[in-house]
Amino acid sequence: MDYSLIIIVVITALAFDFTNGFHDTANAMATSIATGALRPKFAVGLSAVLNLVGAFLSVEVARTISSGIVAERVVTPNVVFGALVGAILWNLVTWYFGLPSSSSHALFGGLIGAAWVAAGTGAVHFGAIVEKILLPALAAPVVAGLATVCGTALVYRMTRGVSGNVRTRGYRWGQIASASLVSLAHGTNDAQKTMGVITLTLVSMNALPTGAAPPTWVIVSAGAAIALGTYLGGWRIIKTVGTDVTDIEAPQGFVAQTGSTAVILASAHLGFALSTTHVVSGGIVGSGVARGARAVRWGIVGRMVAAWAITLPAAALVGALAGYVAELGTGGFITVGLVGLAIAILLFVLARRSKVGADTFAKDSMTRTKSKSKSKKDDKDVPLAA
Repeated sequence: MDYSLIIIVVITALAFDFTNGFHDTANAMATSIATGALRPKFAVGLSAVLNLVGAFLSVEVARTISSGIVAERVVTPNVVFGALVGAILWNLVTWYFGLPSSSSHALFGGLIGAAWVAAGTGAVHFGAIVEKILLPALAAPVVAGLATVCGTALVYRMTRGVSGNVRTRGYRWGQIASASLVSLAHGTNDAQKTMGVITLTLVSMNALPTGAAPPTWVIVSAGAAIALGTYLGGWRIIKTVGTDVTDIEAPQGFVAQTGSTAVILASAHLGFALSTTHVVSGGIVGSGVARGARAVRWGIVGRMVAAWAITLPAAALVGALAGYVAELGTGGFITVGLVGLAIAILLFVLARRSKVGADTFAKDSMTRTKSKSKSKKDDKDVPLAA
């Protein structure tokens, strides 16, 4: 057994988990940061801790990935390595452009592409892909969006006689609880995907029996990696989800997060490898629609949906290429790693030129406050109609 190969693949899997963490921080905390319910740095710290806790709550999604998507008999460390490189690069590209695409689908696409090139179509379980990935991907944002439309409309109707400040203060407290639940659910759902990939690698090397659950050390390391990535915060995507899609008020944020949590936890229990990005984004769009279709910036939504549509095939293409080169031997394996690392470094360097961080949201908050104050002043200067 080549332990050095296993170690490299495990480290690459944890690197993917890290990118998953900072890519998906927005899912849990974007609305709470946007409404001021939580300070940016405290929000990502809280989310990181709860992601770690959530990783220990279930392993059903990990089982789906380790034994349900591709045939275990054709999986080699080289195939898994190629899949992970494809997923990591897609995560970094979409992070650079601030697009909340699905880390889950990037991983699935990379795995499918690499396995397909290595062993043909027979290596891919298309029925499981449709049942466990594609159908939930289509249904989840729609279900979350509809639930949030109804919930937001109900909340505003119930609190119609309550002053704006009192309503906002109460729902901001509620957002802290709902954001915490989303973080917990995210750890439960997304950390398992890396657990599944590592387990798949160990099974392929006969280090674990077929159908085995993730060992404890895999659960701990995957939870720690996603928590660290979450703590560093994917501020570019947080900005898109929290402020660019629609202007979110505290009641909207609370309803969107609560509805998203219910959908994510239900899917994790059923073993569906759901994209938390799709769910939360659908919930946020729904919260905006409840206040009127014009409250949603549909151009941004269109870019998000386009990214969702091409994530699986794009990651599959990169995963297939990386897997093919990695299968050529040690030289190919090293080449894939070096090219992937070079592209990752390039994207981080380019991102530094237009940096988005916690301070960005403090500035945005001040701008919105001044805008609201000016709006109120202008309202006072306008004479009432007779």
